[in-house]
Order: sequence, then C-alpha cells, then structure tokens
Amino acid sequence: MTSSPLGLLFLARSGRGLRFLEFMDRKSLKRMIASHAEELPDATWEPSLLELKTAVDQLELYFNGMLQDFDLPLDPQGSEFQLNVWKALRAIPYGTTRAYGQIAASIGHPKASRAVGLANHDNPLAIVIPCHRVIGADGSLTGYGGGMPRKRWLLVHEARQRERTSAPLELFAGGDKSRER
Repeated sequence: MTSSPLGLLFLARSGRGLRFLEFMDRKSLKRMIASHAEELPDATWEPSLLELKTAVDQLELYFNGMLQDFDLPLDPQGSEFQLNVWKALRAIPYGTTRAYGQIAASIGHPKASRAVGLANHDNPLAIVIPCHRVIGADGSLTGYGGGMPRKRWLLVHEARQRERTSAPLELFAGGDKSRER
C-alpha cells in the first residue's frame, strides 16, 4: 500500500510483474483480489521489496509530473480480448484521450466499444494501464472504477504536465522571431 494525491493505492506483484494497482477504497478491490488469490500463492504485498519499491517510486514521479511512461514489468491477468485492450490503452499518449470506439477499432473489433468499456472496468492496473484516458465518443467523461473525480484529476494533471513540458519545444519549433532582428 502507498499513498498518493488521490488516496491510498494497493499494489501486489506476482513472480512476473505488477499484478494489481488499485485504489484502496474501490468497492470491487476485495472481489478482484479474491478472484486471483489461487493464482497468487507467491504474491508479494510488501512495498519494501525492490519490485514494488520501483513501482512506488515511479508513481511518485508520475504524480509529481516527472514521469509520463511507466517502465515496469507487468502481469495483468485477463482474457485475450482484455489483454489486447489493455495493450492499446498503454499506447495512448500521456496527456491525450481516446474514445472507446477508437480503442475497439485499433484492436480490430470496431463494433466492440461496450466490450472495451468492460475491459476498462476490469483493468487491474489503474494509472499504469491508463484506462482513465478513455472517454465517450462525444468527448464526455464516462465511467472510471476509481470514481469520476479521480478520472478528472488524472486527465487534468496529465494535460497540465504535457502542456508544461511541450511549451518550450513548441516555442522553438515554431521559430522564435525575436532572434531575427
């Protein structure tokens, strides 16, 4: 368990990588853990272990606006469809969003936007697999297992950090006319 600006986070890993990252107050957390308990006899819940410490350190960097892409071994468990959705979510650039239908099309199932929504709901790795970056086709904020205030916070946080880090690049990319005197 670790703290964050959005509340306590629960972390667990298997022998292959991070298995769970979820808000402690999420109603379905106990069900999610119980459904994987038999698969996790070797699960580690102690954040002092190097693998979990690395995840905690990267989360701290993310929340401080100093990390955009997590570099962690991951071990999410799900159906082939869910794993494909979660892989597509990891490809959404930091500070941007995609609609459910766009994700569905990107994995070769253009009519499966509702199934993408269910895969989002079952995402066991909040923030690291950025399901918060998925929005409605009309641009509206839609469901998030951690709650809508957290989704909004994450999107605003990323947009601000992206704007802050890309501004100097845009200044020079567009050409600084003040130097042409």
